[in-house]
Amino acid sequence: MRLKNRLFWIVALVSLVLDQLTKLWVVRNFDLGETVPLWEGVFHLTFVTNTGAAFSLFRNGAGWLRWLSLIVSLGLIAFAVFGPRLTKLEQLGYGFVLAGAFGNGIDRFAAGYVVDFLDFRLIQFPIFNLADVFINVGIVFLLIGSFANPPASEGSR
Repeated sequence: MRLKNRLFWIVALVSLVLDQLTKLWVVRNFDLGETVPLWEGVFHLTFVTNTGAAFSLFRNGAGWLRWLSLIVSLGLIAFAVFGPRLTKLEQLGYGFVLAGAFGNGIDRFAAGYVVDFLDFRLIQFPIFNLADVFINVGIVFLLIGSFANPPASEGSR
């Protein structure tokens, strides 16, 4: 038996493991608030926690955000299992989004907050983590896929 949407599962699993391993490494090796410059003034590793969503929106929203992460994750899993065969770009996109949602969801359920540590200071960007990167990369793949294969209009059938 061949696994449907195999690339989706590979991307989701590998990305989830990378997200969780990097967060574990930060928690074990940094004190909360500690920063280590990799390129002074441009890129630092800074350990902070975030009880909100991306960019610290909805601070202290971990209660409902954990459930949102779970619902999105379960929805994407169900879509990959019961839905159609996805294109490669869709599998990449949905796989990355699943990894990000599930990775941050694990943090919210286990600790009540998300571990963030990627700190781009050159542009004063909010501190984030790999799960956030994966969600954004996934969205980019889905957008590229939607432009590469636009849905057929009613008149072209």
